[in-house]
Amino acid sequence: MNPVIVLVRPQLGENIGKAARAMLNFGLTEMRLVSPRDGWPNPSAGPAASGADIVLENARVFETVADAVADCSHVYATTVRKRGVTKPVVTPEVAARDIRGAQGRAAILFGPERSGLETDDVALARTIITVPINPEFGSLNLAQAVILVAYEWSKGAALESPPLVDLDPPGSQEDLEGMLAQLETMLADTGYYFPPDRVPANRRTLRTLLTKPGWSSQELRTFRGVLSALEGKKPRRS
Repeated sequence: MNPVIVLVRPQLGENIGKAARAMLNFGLTEMRLVSPRDGWPNPSAGPAASGADIVLENARVFETVADAVADCSHVYATTVRKRGVTKPVVTPEVAARDIRGAQGRAAILFGPERSGLETDDVALARTIITVPINPEFGSLNLAQAVILVAYEWSKGAALESPPLVDLDPPGSQEDLEGMLAQLETMLADTGYYFPPDRVPANRRTLRTLLTKPGWSSQELRTFRGVLSALEGKKPRRS
């Protein structure tokens, strides 16, 4: 199952919307809100979500962190500082791998914008997620923190950007051999293969050159068309 993103006491509707946008970019859709400061729904969240409406529409609100994670077997707290709680500390990459390999639901806690998670919030988690960050400036906004974790999750979730155009299937070996045979015949007729003792080496070099790329069916047909056009312009022998 995809992990649940839990925003604990978020302050601004804009930040909730930006977090929703970050989630949906990487395939996460379940958001839970713990005591949002300005209530919920928040009219400022929608524009900031930039179309991630499904996340906002299905967001659930809870009074406490304990209520929000009650159905989860694995709870992670994101923080850049130790809060006096001794717990395993992992990176987002490790957390994503562990979540994918575990049974039961997982929740990832993100604290309010100004102060982050409180010690009591972290105490409810079983594992802490943190990232290597500049010790002189460890300030991430809420959406940035969400996108770091969501991105690591997406790397193992088979999300891929589709190509701009459909790629042709690779050409068959039979088609490739036909093209090479046609070219070698034409070159032999022009006297290209000379001197005779260099013919095998020249053929190998030409074959190596032309078999390096992964020719598509269309590319082979195009090149064969070029060869046919050249062949048609050869002077006729009497």
